[in-house]
Amino acid sequence: MRTPKPPHADDSTAAGTTGDTDGSHDTDGTASRLAEPGGSSGKVQSLERAITLLEATADSAPDGETATNLASRCGLNRATAWRLLSTMEQYGLVERDPLTSRYTVGFAVARMASAAGFDGLIRRSHGVLRQVSEQTGETANLAVVQQLGLTYIDEVTPPVVLSAKWLGRQAPLHATSTGKALLAWLPAEEVDVLLAEPLTAYTDTTVADRGRLRAELAETRERGYSVCAGEMERNLYGVSAPVLGTRDRPFAVLSIWGPQDRVPESRFPALGALACGAAEEVARAARAL
Repeated sequence: MRTPKPPHADDSTAAGTTGDTDGSHDTDGTASRLAEPGGSSGKVQSLERAITLLEATADSAPDGETATNLASRCGLNRATAWRLLSTMEQYGLVERDPLTSRYTVGFAVARMASAAGFDGLIRRSHGVLRQVSEQTGETANLAVVQQLGLTYIDEVTPPVVLSAKWLGRQAPLHATSTGKALLAWLPAEEVDVLLAEPLTAYTDTTVADRGRLRAELAETRERGYSVCAGEMERNLYGVSAPVLGTRDRPFAVLSIWGPQDRVPESRFPALGALACGAAEEVARAARAL
């Protein structure tokens, strides 16, 4: 096991709480010795705090955030937050920009995420997809957010329907309802990064103009679901809703789609409402993992 190096000196001295050596003080400096191993709740307070900080750091992407602001956001004493961040930095879970003192998620998190499978999420969400497919008579699928976009991990197709298989495929973000459901719930800076390359017009209905796309993303967020009218493949129409996690950030997208003659635009409102409800069910199932 690696032994962490001594943390660098930064704003911990300014916190004025050098006596807080065990990380057991809340924002007001009052000791709060909550559940450590063997306690009544079975939770480890310091680990909970570290996880909360890591999630807040991830939510601050792509610019990152200072230890002071992260501490405030998580309701922690600044010195406690700084020590936890410094420890996580030694293990590559977060990275600190030496010029701005802003923290971002480290490479170790990406490495662990790439090693993780989706079996648990698929197992808990497959019943929701099956119910949606049976109720609509169309294909329902689930895509997960990964570093460079979205990848489809599960799909349920009505037995009498022949349809394209999307499992394992990545979605063009600007030309699918799946991709637009992700983009609509991301900060503008992240959208710009994901759409840095020229937008390909796959069909004559693909929105390849960035101004029009931004306007559509704003409408998408307002109504709660995205739509696609033959923008990736001319005959495929569908709707999608984001599966939201911490701070309303999408970690997956649930979609309902089919050929134009069975999924005309007139069905979009009803299918969109159904997709939103199903996405909420998947989110609840994921929290139970």
